[in-house]
Parts: sequence; structure tokens; C-alpha cells
Amino acid sequence: MELAHSLLLNEEVYNQLGEFQKAEFIFEWLQFLEKLLPVTSRADIRENQKKLVEQLTSLLNNSPGPPTRRLVAKNLAVLYSTGDTFSVYQTIDKCNELIRSKDDSPSYLPTKLAAVVCLGYLYKKLGRILGNSFTDTVGNVLKAMKNAESQGRYEIMLSLQNILNGLGAAAIPCHRDIYKAARSCLTDRSMAVRCAAAKCLLELQNEAVFMWSTDLDSVVTLCFKSFEGSNYDVRLAVAKLLGTVLARALTSKQTTASARHNFRRISLEEVMELLGTGFLRGSCGFLRASGDMLKGTSSVSRDVRVGVTQAYVVFVSTLGAQWLERNFSAFLSHILDLVSQSHPRVIQSQMDAIGCRRCVSFILRATVGGLLGEKAQIAAAKEICQAIWKLKKVVDTAMSDNNLETRISTTDVTASQHVLVCALQELGSLIHGLGTTAAPLLQDSSTGVLEAVISVILHPSVSVRLTAAWCLRCIAVALPYYVSLLLDRCIERLSALKSSPEGVTGYSFAVAALLGAVKHCPLGIPHGKGKVIMTVAEDLLCSASQNSRISLQRTQAGWLLIAALMTLGPAVVQHHLPRMLLLWKCIFPSCPKDLETEKTRGDSFTWQVTLEGRAGALCAIKSFVSHCAGLLTDEVVQRLLPPLPSAVDLLTQLSSIYKSYGNSLKTPSTVYRHKLYELLAVLPPKTYEGSFCAVLKELVADLTVPDSQIDASTFLLPPLCHENDLLLLGPLLQETDHRFIEEQLLLGNSIAGGSLEYDPYSIYEKVVKGDSVPKPLPPVLSVISAATRLFGVMFSHVAEAHRLQVLEQLLNSVKQTKGSRQQIVQLNVVSAFSTSLKHLANCKGSLGPEEVRRSALAVVMGALESNNPLLRCAAAECLARLAQVVSDSAFTAGLAQVSFDKLKSARDVVSRTGHSLALGCLYRYLGGIGSTQHLNACVGILYTLSQDSTSPDVQAWALHSLALIVDLAGPLYHVHVEPTLSLVLMLLLTVPPAYTEVHQSLGRCLNALITTLGPELQGSSTTVSALRTSCLLGCAVMQDNPDCLVQAQAISCLQQLHMFAPRHVNLSSLVSCLCEILLDNSVLVNLCSSYLLLRRAVVACLRQLVQREAAEVSEYAVALVKESREDFTPADVNIREIGLEGALLGLLDKELDQRLCQDIKETLTHMLTSMAVEKLSFWLKLCKDVLAASADFNTVASVDTTQEEETAKVDDGSVLTSDSDERFHPFSNPRWSTRVFAAECVCKIISQCENAGSAHFDITLAQERKQRDSRDDFLVLHLADLIRMAFMAATDHSDQLRLSGLQTLLIVVRKFAAVPEPEFPGHVILEQYQANVGAALRPAFAPETPPDVTAKACQVCSAWIASGVVSDLNDLRRVHQLLVSSLVKVQAGKEAQSQQYNESTSTMEILAVLKAWAEVYIVAVEKQKNQCDAHNHCLKVANSAEESYKGVTSSAGGLLDLVQADLGTLSKLWLSALQDFALLTLPSEYVSQLPAEGGTFYTAETIENARPHYYNSWALILYATALWLTSTGFIVVDPDEGVTNLSRPVTPTTMCQDSSTRPLVKSPEDVNTDRFHLILGITVEFLCSPRSDAAMENIIACLRALQALFDVPWSRSKIGGDQELGVELLNVLHRLILTRESPDIQLAALEVVRLILFAAQEHVKEKRRSAEVDDGAAEKETLPEFGEGKDTGGLVPGKSLVFATLELCVCILVRQLPQLNPKLTCSPAVQSGKHLLLSEDGSRLVAVALVILSDVPAICSPEGSVSVLPTILYLIIGVLKETAVKLRDGQLPLTVAASLQALKGLLSSPMARAEKSRTAWTDLLRSALVTVLDCWDQVDGLLQELDEVSLLTAITVFVMSTSPEVTTVECLQKRCIEKFKITLDSKDPLHHPLWENCRKQKKQNLKTLLNFKSFRRE
Repeated sequence: MELAHSLLLNEEVYNQLGEFQKAEFIFEWLQFLEKLLPVTSRADIRENQKKLVEQLTSLLNNSPGPPTRRLVAKNLAVLYSTGDTFSVYQTIDKCNELIRSKDDSPSYLPTKLAAVVCLGYLYKKLGRILGNSFTDTVGNVLKAMKNAESQGRYEIMLSLQNILNGLGAAAIPCHRDIYKAARSCLTDRSMAVRCAAAKCLLELQNEAVFMWSTDLDSVVTLCFKSFEGSNYDVRLAVAKLLGTVLARALTSKQTTASARHNFRRISLEEVMELLGTGFLRGSCGFLRASGDMLKGTSSVSRDVRVGVTQAYVVFVSTLGAQWLERNFSAFLSHILDLVSQSHPRVIQSQMDAIGCRRCVSFILRATVGGLLGEKAQIAAAKEICQAIWKLKKVVDTAMSDNNLETRISTTDVTASQHVLVCALQELGSLIHGLGTTAAPLLQDSSTGVLEAVISVILHPSVSVRLTAAWCLRCIAVALPYYVSLLLDRCIERLSALKSSPEGVTGYSFAVAALLGAVKHCPLGIPHGKGKVIMTVAEDLLCSASQNSRISLQRTQAGWLLIAALMTLGPAVVQHHLPRMLLLWKCIFPSCPKDLETEKTRGDSFTWQVTLEGRAGALCAIKSFVSHCAGLLTDEVVQRLLPPLPSAVDLLTQLSSIYKSYGNSLKTPSTVYRHKLYELLAVLPPKTYEGSFCAVLKELVADLTVPDSQIDASTFLLPPLCHENDLLLLGPLLQETDHRFIEEQLLLGNSIAGGSLEYDPYSIYEKVVKGDSVPKPLPPVLSVISAATRLFGVMFSHVAEAHRLQVLEQLLNSVKQTKGSRQQIVQLNVVSAFSTSLKHLANCKGSLGPEEVRRSALAVVMGALESNNPLLRCAAAECLARLAQVVSDSAFTAGLAQVSFDKLKSARDVVSRTGHSLALGCLYRYLGGIGSTQHLNACVGILYTLSQDSTSPDVQAWALHSLALIVDLAGPLYHVHVEPTLSLVLMLLLTVPPAYTEVHQSLGRCLNALITTLGPELQGSSTTVSALRTSCLLGCAVMQDNPDCLVQAQAISCLQQLHMFAPRHVNLSSLVSCLCEILLDNSVLVNLCSSYLLLRRAVVACLRQLVQREAAEVSEYAVALVKESREDFTPADVNIREIGLEGALLGLLDKELDQRLCQDIKETLTHMLTSMAVEKLSFWLKLCKDVLAASADFNTVASVDTTQEEETAKVDDGSVLTSDSDERFHPFSNPRWSTRVFAAECVCKIISQCENAGSAHFDITLAQERKQRDSRDDFLVLHLADLIRMAFMAATDHSDQLRLSGLQTLLIVVRKFAAVPEPEFPGHVILEQYQANVGAALRPAFAPETPPDVTAKACQVCSAWIASGVVSDLNDLRRVHQLLVSSLVKVQAGKEAQSQQYNESTSTMEILAVLKAWAEVYIVAVEKQKNQCDAHNHCLKVANSAEESYKGVTSSAGGLLDLVQADLGTLSKLWLSALQDFALLTLPSEYVSQLPAEGGTFYTAETIENARPHYYNSWALILYATALWLTSTGFIVVDPDEGVTNLSRPVTPTTMCQDSSTRPLVKSPEDVNTDRFHLILGITVEFLCSPRSDAAMENIIACLRALQALFDVPWSRSKIGGDQELGVELLNVLHRLILTRESPDIQLAALEVVRLILFAAQEHVKEKRRSAEVDDGAAEKETLPEFGEGKDTGGLVPGKSLVFATLELCVCILVRQLPQLNPKLTCSPAVQSGKHLLLSEDGSRLVAVALVILSDVPAICSPEGSVSVLPTILYLIIGVLKETAVKLRDGQLPLTVAASLQALKGLLSSPMARAEKSRTAWTDLLRSALVTVLDCWDQVDGLLQELDEVSLLTAITVFVMSTSPEVTTVECLQKRCIEKFKITLDSKDPLHHPLWENCRKQKKQNLKTLLNFKSFRRE
């Protein structure tokens, strides 16, 4: 293929190739030429032009395929436009000649078509240069069209479009002729021709004034005709034409041309009237309709109505958002009028009404929801509200007449219902989309949104009542604040209007809908509401029988409320379970006898009420099982079961009841069936085993003798087909932008789709993704889908013998029915059987013996040859599942053989498509059948079928099946890859573009082939590179295809290629292709954009590309726009400024598809992570533009202007560019979700900068580096922008945005708090933004703010105060005051909390406040402590520093003073919170001990919801409490502590105690003990087993709390006196040290160990002292031994504090210095003598451990001290020996200083002199000295490493600190003196003369020891 890369065609190589290779070679050359010509110099082109033209024109005669002819034409056009044009007329003449030719043979057709295409491109590129030659050309082409077949008509239309495009206004003479030709093509029987004609007319209307003036009416009628019998693509194209023409007619200016045509301006009313005609009367025109209308026969075909609906949307989006804002009221009244009483015929049947309502809803959603910004949407909502009020008045006047006769006949009321339904749905959707930004709309009393919606709840029409309830649900989800208010209001009205049928149903719908909304509101509703609703429901059910007029409504309402209540989940439902189960038990007769007697009594009305009630009960139980699975214990299941047999009995009797009491019971009995089936499908089948036979019998009857004659395939089968197979069945089954209205065309004419009134119980269910309103199907259909689901569950559980019986029964019923009815039965049977196979496969069950398999196969095979393509598709999938369940290779091979035989013999399309798909599906579940023979046979047959050009359907299905096999056969397929790829390429180059389904299947094949080749595609061998070129060629052909889905396939193929062989994919051309598609659509994104699937493919591809090469992708996108300036509309010009990133953000804002939005977000996130640091200003400006675009200027203005000047100083440029021109603001009114995303991006940018280097957070460094290189950019220079963005977000109307803004502010405060301000030393850079921070926080503390926002704001407040940014107390008070106000709210107790949300939210808010205060208090105490230390240090240094010190302490002291005022209250609240937390952490077996009414801050019912909030905040509260207790030294006890009449808040000591059992007064000692154990208990419980994800901060806070606790003598006496407690604590700390590597945690733990040891020392001292005092000095000899080890010196592991301490210290030491472990020292892994240099943290850990060791003997008895001394000496000297190394700078290692200090402490221990231990100590100390002396005698090579001075110091310590008898032994004394002498005499320059060295070292040692002592103190 490389040989094809030349300017001229390499004819030598070309002639040697085979037929098919020639086509490939030509295409490759043409592709190369297309890229080469624009960059070749003019001279070169002119030189070769003659030859090139010859070569290209000769190709026209070679029957080129569609893609080739298009490339030939493009290249010729480019060649003439860059080279000479003189020979162009010859080329045109040649083309005309080819077209005129009389040869009509199929082989000559491609040549003619190529000539047509060529002309189009030549005129498009050269346009007016070609003079008047166009008249002949156009005439010739139009003449050729008269007898052209569909391909010819298609190409001619597209060619004319190109000619018109190139000539512009010059082509006016031909306009009429072209118009006439296109008119006939617009109603052509070929859909592709219709599309092409629509494109041609769209081009024509640019210049042909008559189309939107004099001929407007006929153009409109023509479009309506074109919609008839159209497909999705035609509707898209024609709607675009119609919408554009009408928009043009409306906006056109009076020109001279139009004046000539005596053209009058057309008004908006007239345009609307024209569109409305199509919507209401269809394509039968304005006059003809009347006769039919009189007869009442005519009905608008659905495709016309759907087409017109799309045209409305195009019309509005062409005119744009501003036009819509200005004309919204006229537009709304027209759209709503489409379903009003002025056109009663349109809505005469419920089915038509539902279809029309859907269309109207779609128009409103796509225009109002898709085009308008938030402010305009609020205005639109007000308009809709006005419309609702007007209709309400009409209804009121009609209803006010009390005469029943007139009331019933009032048509106004029923006719207004559809308008109200549409208005309410749109209002609900609008508010739902606006979220909390809609708050001002609802607060505006003049509009009265809530009043309007609630007022129509009493409308006589059920569908209006339901939609009003749905609208309330939308309001509740958007604004959680209103849920409780609305519930209260509706419950209150429900109770008040108990005797009005409308009131009962309307308000019960509303309550149910609101309950359904609760699960979407994280803040929930108060727990008590459940009780109220349960009571109301019971009351309705009990009073139902009192008044027959409303018994039906009350029954339905009662059960509806109970069913909706179940959605609140187990926490609420468990309290009402007994009452519900009782109602459930009572609704059914208790025995079969009662049912018999029931049947004989009653009339049709009582049966109607009974069935309604029982269906409701079934629904409630189903809701319970679905939403409260946690409560389904065995006991509850046992209580659910008794009524089931009775329910099934009633099911079997339904038909006889229905016969006895007439037709009115038809719907209630169908609903009952449906609900029972649904319930049984969710219950475990074991529970109703006894009823299997009865239920199966009914199911079979339902499936085989259906009530309805409706073909239900489109909703039954798609879930059973594989989603990839559905692609075969056209766009209607795929996700598109118009799915909402297109769906009704799928369902056939007898049904319009679902609607809420068919099943009111769906109002509380979770909505299917992407759908606004639930759309349950009519009962006759939903009962079938429930029956198929239940059949699936039961069939897999019945006995095998029974299965055979059932299958035979199903088969017979299919055979016995005839005609269309047979297809319906077959469809139901296949659906049911397919579902059962799915269940069997999931539970790995088997189907049964041979007979069952045979019947099963018969069921499926029949359907595989059905006329319904969807049924064939489902049958193929079913066949594969059957093979999967049987899982026997012989059976599978048999199945495949049947299909082989069929395909060889059959000639009809139906069986060939069905069986070819079956072959592919068989592979899907068997993971490759394994035999190559079988694979070869499959591939051979499918190859043949895919080349059957007589039937595109067969080709498409065969290729799809081939794609499945390629994908699933794995490595076995490798041998077939080359031939398959050739086949795919050949078909791509020859199949006409009109057969889009074939091209789509080819795309899937190519994709599968690329996946199969995988990473091999990177190879460099000739075969691989040939394969790779073929793949790229295939992608190129598909990219040029006009069909969007084929383009989507091309993009996903290129994406695969890029993944496997990135070097070989041309990134720049791929990116430019992606951007062209995306940006072309971003003008009118969700409206006239191309397919949703194409946009998804583009974004998915971009997402993958930016993961690897974000910067390149971004550059290519901007370069593309710069190159093709003129092609882009002004709306997109700004991509030059905002880049691809900005374009994607804009797209994110307009796009409504959730999945696409998610992909765009991920793409942007990848780009941000890889590029934000390099393009910092750019990204920040993007985020700022999005956040500022809709910020209310009144809120922004309230900030001090001081920072405005700052920004000007930092970056004048950015300020100027952002506001220079409002009209071209890159983002106009972005939605709140986009702004939330922008705020999240800001946080991500900060974290990216944090990883990128310190300069981003150091202004001096940043400014220096910026001066050095102005391109450098640092975050700290944009601080003003960060603060401003956080401020804008935090003060928005949207709560989600406020949360994001506060989070951003929190991150900014934390990251920049310590950055100093270089211009004002002693100040920090954030200080100048105090006003902004205060202003951002203040609104969050307003009374109506939701608790989650306030909780977040508390966190920011505490971070701000604690950060120390503000030192002036008066400035701090602003923010401090906010916390004080929250504290006041907390003190009011839980009774005073607002009742809008669940009780757990007030727990969240209270704990957030307490945690914030705790953080502030902790910081204040720590600062004061640090300053005291600094002060003491200063005193030591000099007294002159006093003044400066006073200034410093004032700020810390001041902060503490601020807290001090509230400390009394706080401490009580903290203790209460800790008490709550302690109760909540109790294991489940102690639940019974929890207080019945809950804790101080949580209620018993919301205990589960409250838990996470306590887990979030307990640690800091614990630490703060410990610090407070320490500061009071456990001395202060509140005077009212323990007094019986304590007011709230309760303190922990009085909580959980009944006043009768409470002791009257607790002694201070008891109070303190309780508090001590509370803190200790929580800490130990947590530290015992911190979860692996426990936050570091929590562990550190716990350890700090323990340190603070043991800082006080009182609590030390507690732990010192209770040895078991001490040992337990040490064991917990030991485990913590073993499991956590963090040095901070280990150091903190060691500090606690030191304090425990200190406590034990104090205790021992105290005991000794008191013993001495008691016994007097006289009898000293008989004193008992205190301390561990008593008289024996034995230590008991597990009981001994000393042992536990030693264990812990050894653990630390051996971890840092493994050489100390004698076991390890012998192993080769640890080379003794090799010195390790410890890290700084390691050294500190070792040092602290040594200090602890030296203190151990103090808590031993003399005998005990003798037991531990060898260990301690071994460890201390071991550390000295291992770490006494000379450092380069002469420093003394910390560990050495510590070991010397520890040694000194140990040697001067009183135990060394105590008479009982003296001798043993002396012996051991001598041995230790010998060990030290032996250090010198180690291997000489290591001597220079050893630090002799340290060793000498150690000897000195021995000499000075021990009693003389230790060192005066002659041999030791002699060795010591010898060491000193050697060093003194050392002449080696390396060994400094000792005195010099000693002097230096002494100083150094002194310094280190001093440091070390201060370190110990810390």
C-alpha cells in the first residue's frame, strides 16, 4: 500500500493487482491524494495536472464504488481549484456525456453515478468560476432523474445540493426546476432519497425566497406528506427542513427580491397555525380533512405527528433562546392548545390523547429544558403557572354548578385535563432540573406555584390529580425543604376532605408521591411522619365500608399510603410492621369456605371494592418485600404466608366472578392478577410451593388466551434480546434524543405507550433512568409482562415432569391459533420461556430429559422463522440460552446443524436472517464451540449470505452474526482474519450508502476484527502492516459515510486501533474529525444534533485519547478551528479562546443525556490532571467564567472592593478579557450542575498544584520564578481568583453549589494559611481576604439554611479560626460570632430543632458545631502551650524579650479567652456527645441496654442514621474534652452536677438514669471517675481495633487525649493504682505500634507509655512513703517490698506492667535496629557490625524508648530490678554500640545522646545501692562495662567508624555514676585507663588530639543533651 502514496497513480503496480486489490489500491491512492493536494505547491500541480486529470477521469469509467467516486470527485474539485481551470469544461462535458448515455445496464450504473457525484463536487468547489454552464448541467441531471432508479435519485439530489451550495444566488434561474424535482423525491418510496431531497431543499431555501414566501403553504404540506410512512432519519431531515423554512419565513427581512414577489411578512400566529394543522390534521391538507372529519373517520398518522413535533423543536431552536424568552407566552399557549378542547377530535380516545400529550411534553422539554438558562426557566415556570391558574378557573366555574346532570356533561372539565397534564409535567420537570435554584420561584407569593399545583389536586380527572401529585414530588426532590411542609399540608387536607372522592384520591396520590421523593432527599423527613401516615391509612381502610359512595376511593387510598410508606425503608417500617401485617391478614378470607360464601354474596360494586382493596394489599406487601429486605426474618415471612393460598384461590375464581357480575369487573380483576403476579415474582418460590399448579395454570391461560389483541413485542422482547442484537432492528429500539416520542411509533397503532393513570401505584416507585414521569402500560399489557416474569421464576422451580406438560400445552396453543393472533400467542410463549431459561442459567439448573428438550426446541424453532424481526431476534437469543442450559456439546452441534441445513435450502429472507443470527448467538453463551470444523462451516455460510446483494436484510443479519463469531471465537478465528477483512473492505467499497443497516453490520465486523488482532497490530511484519492498513482503510470509508451510526462505528474502530497501535493512528486527523462532529452539534446540541449514539462515541473516544495524550489533543483541536475559520458559525468562534476544554464544558451544560455527561466530566478530569499545572491561568479562567456567568451580581457586589484592586494588580490581562464583551461570553447562564462541576475542578486544580511543587504555595518563590521566566505560572498568584470563585459558589442559590463552594474555601484556607505576606512581615497572605471569608460563611448560618450546608460551614469556620490567619481578636470575632450563634441553637436542645428534616440531620448539625468548637479549643490550648514553652525558653535566654513575648501571647491567650466564655456549656455538651457515642459503639447484643428515648443528641428511631455523624466527629470532641478536664485538673465539678432537677442538656453522669434510681448527690470523686472511664473507655475501644480505613487524625487525637489525661496527677493516680488497667492500655498501644507504621502515631503512643510508667512510679513512691510514715523509722528492716517483683523478682506476663513496657520498647528498638535481636544477629540477613544510619523519625523513636527503659527499675522491687536489669543494659549498650558512629559534621547522633542519658539514669538508680540488690547490680554493671570496653576490640577494619568519644563518655558515666566498687576492680580499672591513654597519645590526624576534641565534643554533647532533655519534656 505504501506504493500508492504518490502524486500520480503508480500504474505499473496497479496493473499487476487482482480485481479487488485494484479497488483497495485506488482508494488508498485517492485518500493520500486528498491529503497531498492542499499542501503541494502550485507549480508541481500544474506540471502534473494533465496526467492527473486523465487518471482521475479514467477512474469514472471503472465502475467506482460509492466511497471511491466521492473521493475522485473531491480530488478533481481540489485539483482544479488549486491548479489551472481551463480543462474543467472538458471534464464537465465528459460527465454530462456519461449521464446522457442510453446504457441502462446495472454494470454501467456506477459510472453514471460517479459522473453525477463529480459534477456536484466540481460546482461546490468552483462555484461561479464555472459561469453559466450550470444551466445545461442541471437540466441534464434533472432529465436523467426522470428514469433513474433509487440510487440514481439519491445521488442526483445530493449532487444538486452541492451545486446549489457552490453557486449560491447565481443559481436562481434553476431554482424552480430543482424545487419541482426535489418535491417529487421528498415523497419517494425510498427513505434514503427522501433524506437526500430534504437536504437538497434545505440548501435551496438559503437562496430561493419563494420557498418561505409564496410557496410556503405548499412546502409545509409537502413536508407533512413526506412524514407519512417515514423512518427516523427522514423525520429528522424533513423536520430540520420544515423548522428551518418556517423560522426563515418568520425572521426574513423585507428585501428587494421579496418585494418583487409581492411578499407579505408572515406572523408568528400564522406559522404556528401551519405547524398546528399538521399536528392536528396530518398530511391530508387544509380542505380535504373536512369531509372525513364530519364522518369522524380520519385520524392523523402517528409518524406525521411525531415528525411535526420534531419540526416544532427545530423551529424554536433555529430562532434561539432569546427569541423563545421573548415569545414564550404565545408559544406556550399555542402548544398547550394542541391538546385542548378546541380540537376534541385529536384527543377523543385515551390512546390518541396520551400520544399527543407526549408530543407536547417533548416540545416543551426540548425547548424550555434544553435552550433556556436558569433565569429564563424560572420565568417560563411562572408563565406555566399562570396557565394552570386560568384552567383552574374554568374548571371551578364548571364545577360550581351543583346540578349533577350539568356537572357530568361538562366537556370543558374533561377537555382541560390534557392541557393541565402537560403543563404540570413541564412545571415539575422544570423545577426538578432547577433544583434548589428554584427557591426564589416558590417563595414568590405572586406566582403561587404550590397553591396552583395543590389547587388542581381536586380536579375531576384522575390523570390530572396524578400529574399534580407527580409535580409535587418533583418540587420535593428539587427543594427538600418543602417535603415535610407539603406532607403536613396534604395529610391535613386528606383528613379534612375524607368524604370527597376527589379529595381522598387526589391527596392520597400526593402523599404517596411525596413519600416516594424522600429517598431522593438525603436530609429525609422527621421520623414521626410515618406514624401519622400509618394512622391516616388505617383510618381510611377502617372507614371505607361506612359510606358506599367513597368506599372504593378510601380503600385505594389507604393501601396506596401503606405501599408508599414502605419505601422509607426498614428504620421507619419496623415500627409499623405489626399493624401492617394485621391489615394484610384481615383483607383475605381465612379459609376456602369463606371464599365460597363470599362469591354468593355481594354485587358488582362490592366486588369492585374488594378486588381494589386486595390488589392494593398485594401491592403494599410487594413494596415491603422490595424496600425492606432487612426486615424479612423467618418470623415475618411466616406471618406473610397465611393469606397467600387464599389470594391464589381468588385468582382461580376470577373468571367465574367476572362472568357472574359483568364487564365492570374486567379492569379490577386484571389489576388484581397483575399485582398478585408481581408479588409472587419477588417472594422466594419456596414460600408458595403449594400453589404452584394453580398459579401455573393461570399463567399459561394468560399467555395463550390473551385478552388483548395487541402486539406487545416491543416492550416484552427488547429486555430478552441482547442489546447488541437490537442494533439490527433500526434506530427505534436504540437510545436517541427523540426516544420519548419515537417510542409510540414502535408500539403499533393500537397502543400509544404508558401513562401514569394506568397504575397509580407507580407514583412512588423509583423512576427508570432518563425518564421523567413513570409510564406504566395499560393493565392488559402489564399483566402479560408480569405473567412472563413470574413464569420464568416458577418454571425453573417446578418438577421436570410438570415442565414437559406445561411446554406441550404452550406448543399446542400456538398451533391451534391462527393468523395475527397466532403471532401474539407465540410472542408471549417465547417471552415466558426465554425468561425461564435466563433464570435456569443464573441458578445453574438443568432443563430436564430428552422429551423436555424436544418440546423446548419446538417452541423456539417456530419463532425463529416468524415474520416479526424482533421475535426472530429474541428466538435466536433464546436458542443460545437453551444450549447454555442444556450444556451438552452434541445438542449444541445438533442445533447448529439444523440452522446449517436450513440456510443451505431456504431462499426466503425470514428464515435466512433468523438462522444466520442463531449461529452467531450460539457462540455467545458457549464461549466458542471449540471445534475448528464447526467454525469453518459457520464462516463459510455467513460469507456467502453476506454477499447476497439482492437482500440487504440478509446481508446485515449475516454480517452481524459474523461479527459475533469473530468476537467470541477467540484465537481460533486467527486463520480467518485476512479473508474476513478483505470481505468487509470489499463490501464497504461496493454496498450503496442507502443500505445503512449493512454498513452498520460491517462496522461491527471491523470492530470485532480489530479486537481479535489486539496488540498484534503493533507488529512490523508485512502481513501485520497489510492488515493494519486494511483496518485504517475500512475506518476511512466508514468515516465518509453519510449515516451517523456508521460514523459512530468508524470512531469506535479508530478508538480500538488507537488503544492497540497508537503510533499508527493519525491523531491530528482523528481529533479534527471528532471536533467537527462535536462542535457542529454544540450550536443546537440536543435538538438538531446528529444521533445521540454518535455523540457518545465521539466523547468516549476523546476520553480515551486524553488519558494518554491530553496536551496533543487539545492543541490539535485549537489548530483545527484556526485553519477552518470560515466553516464555523460565530457561536463557536470562541473555541480559539476557550479551547477544546471550554467547548466540552459548554457541551456538558447543554447535554441532557446522563451517560454522555458522565463521559464529558471524565474527559475533562483527565485533561485537568495532565494539563492544569502547565495551563494554570487557562483552567482557572475557564472555571471562573462558568462560575461567574450566572452569579447574581447583587450578591457579588456585597463584598469589599479592596480585593478587586488586588486582582487588577496581579493580572490586569485576565480582568480585561473576562468582561470585555458580554455578548461573546463563552458560557451564558450555565446550569447549576455545570457550576458544581467547575467548583470541583477548582479543588482538583489545587490538589494537582500541591503535587507539582512548593512554589505554588510560596509567594516569594513564585514571584522570583515568574520574573525569571514569565511563562511560569503559580497558584499562589491567583489566590484572589480562588477566593472569589469559592465566594461566588458559597453564596449561590443552589445548595449543592454552596456545599462545593464551602469545600473549595476550606481547601484554600488549609493550603494557604501558612503562606507569609512578603510585603508585611509577620502577616500572612490570606489576611487581606477576611471580609470575603466572613461574607461567604454568613449566609450558611441563616435560619432557613439546610443543616448539611451549615455543618460544612462550621467546618470552614473552625479551620479559619484555627489556621491563625487572623491575629486581631476583633477581626476574629466576626467568624467566631457565627459559631456562637450555632452554639445557642444547640443549647436549645433537640425539641427546639426545626421539624423540616429527619432528626438525624439535627444530630449532624449539632455534632458539626461541637466538633468545630473542639477544633478551635484544641488549637487555642496548643498555641498557648507552645508560647509558654517559648516564654520559658526566652526567660532562660534573656529578659529583654519580655515585651515582644507579651505581644505574642496576647493572640493565643485571646483565642483561648474567646472560647473560655462558652467553655462551661461546651464541656457539658461535649461530655453528652461522648456519652452518646459510647452508647452507639456498644455491640449489638447490648441493644436492650440503650435508653428507650435515645441519647442527648439522637432519637432512638434514627439511631442508624445518626451513627455516621458521631463517627465523623467523636475524636476531636474527645481530645478537647480531655484537654478541658486536664486544664481543670479534674478539680472543678459543676455546682448543679447531680442535682435531680437538671435542665437540658443532660450531662453524662445524669443521663440514662431514671430520676427515682438516681442518687441525690454524686461526690466529685465519683463524677471525675465516671468522666475518666468514659474517655478511657472510648479510647481503648477504638484503639483496640481501629478499622484499616480509620483516619490517622482519629488515632492521633485519641493518643493526644490520653497524653492530656495523664498530664494530671489525679488521673495518673487512677491508672497508677490500677495495674490491670495499665497493662491493658500498654497491650493496646503495643498492638497499635505493630499495626501502624506512621512515626507520628508511634511517637504519640510512646509518650502515653512514658506517662503510664510515670504514674506507676508515683504510685510506688507514694506507697513507700506512706509505709515509712506508718511504720516509723524504727522498724525499717521489716518494711514490705513495694514495686513489681516483690520478694522473688518474678514478673508474670499479662499481669506485669514492667513486662508489658519491656515488650513494647523491644518491639520499637528491634524494628529500628534489627541487629539488637539475638535471634536475628546469627542470621546472614543482619550483618553485625555494619552500622545503620537511622532516619530522623527512627532516631526519635529509639531515643524515647531508651528513656522509658531507664525508668523501668524505679517501679520494681529490688529483686524485680535485678530481673530486668540485664535486658535493659543489653538494649541500652546495644543501641550505643550500633549507633555510635562518627558523623561528618562532628554531630552526636540523637540515639547516642539518649543511650548515654539513659545509662546515666540507670546507673544512678537507688536500686544500685539498696542492700537487697546491691551485689547483683554491681556484678551486672561490671559485665556491662566489660561489654562497652569490648567495643574497641571488634574487627579493626571497622574502627574508624566507631565514635570513640561517645564510648569514652560511656566509660566516664560508669566511673562517675556508679559506686566505686563497680569500677575499682583492678582489671577493669586498668582497661579504662588504657583507653583514655591511647586516645591521649593518638598522633593520627584523624583522631584529633583528645583535648581539642573533648572541648569541641563537650560543647556539642552538652548541646545535644540539652536538646534531648527538651525533647524529653515535649
